Amino acid sequence: MTRVMPLLSLILLFLPAQATLTVGSVSAAPGTLASGSLDVPARAGDTGTTIPITVINGMSPGPVLALVAGTHGMEYVPIIALQRLRATIDPKTLRGAIVMVHVANMPSFLGRTIYYSPADGKNLNRVFPGKADGTLSERIAEVITREVIARATHVVDLHCGDGNESLRPYSYWITSGDPKVADAGKAMALAFGLDHIVVDGGRPTDPAASIYLSNTAITRGKPALTTETGGMAIVDESSIKLVQTGVTGLLRHLGMRKDGPPAVAAPVWIEPSEVLRAGVTGIFYPAVERGQVVKKGAPIGRVTDFHGQTVERLVAPFDGEVLYVIGTPPITKGEPVAMIGARKQ
Repeated sequence: MTRVMPLLSLILLFLPAQATLTVGSVSAAPGTLASGSLDVPARAGDTGTTIPITVINGMSPGPVLALVAGTHGMEYVPIIALQRLRATIDPKTLRGAIVMVHVANMPSFLGRTIYYSPADGKNLNRVFPGKADGTLSERIAEVITREVIARATHVVDLHCGDGNESLRPYSYWITSGDPKVADAGKAMALAFGLDHIVVDGGRPTDPAASIYLSNTAITRGKPALTTETGGMAIVDESSIKLVQTGVTGLLRHLGMRKDGPPAVAAPVWIEPSEVLRAGVTGIFYPAVERGQVVKKGAPIGRVTDFHGQTVERLVAPFDGEVLYVIGTPPITKGEPVAMIGARKQ
């Protein structure tokens, strides 16, 4: 009697074999998960650092999705979300692979600093694609570009409001560069599911001066997304869930898993948007809250000197919504105080 091979076994028999995926010194065979670190060796003036990563390699070929958390060290929500996601993704049922960067900016994370690394005073998300012989932040960027972005087909830079930013959730859809890459990025933004999407057409198009992590992927022909959830260094369950749900939606959209939520049906498209920056150093007093709708000319906040005298007032540049506002008193000249976005007409 002839035995009939189950349909699934027949399908698997004729699928091309998935290869072992190696990122730095971390290798994951098909159907396995491997963890380790990318090393950034010490140079004169610093002690170097490590970048903890997890490689989840599926059983069959597919997209390679890079998920990067901790580009800014006090943006804790995505870091914790990836810890949870790591435990819920089964490589044996995954198509393609996932590379998780758990903490991109370890000096800032351990130093509890906003924006800037305590090692060199630089903002990691302003020095991409990095320099192999540069400062520590520049070397971190170079390693992520070479080891993570180079191996990925799709990239998500997972942010949240930094330790001083009160923020409502939104994502950035970057439209500069190749229209096909931009279209794929739009689909990723919809699949991630955040209901506010900022349309950003002002990013650089030179791969050698990409500046931002997600833009580094885009300038290399790879769709990418930047997301923002949570803020003020608060690790709250609702913000963590937004990241978990968003990643699950992306996995479904990319065909890497069958389950996952549908794409957001009717997002609020934000264009234009503007970051308001302080013209002086002092103490900031916000006049608005995150998510608040404001009219052009409405007060956003004021800056006083250290004797209580108001030295600057900031107002809304147009009718819009407060996407984030600084929620702590210290403010330095040139730093952001708020971001205002208008609904696209």
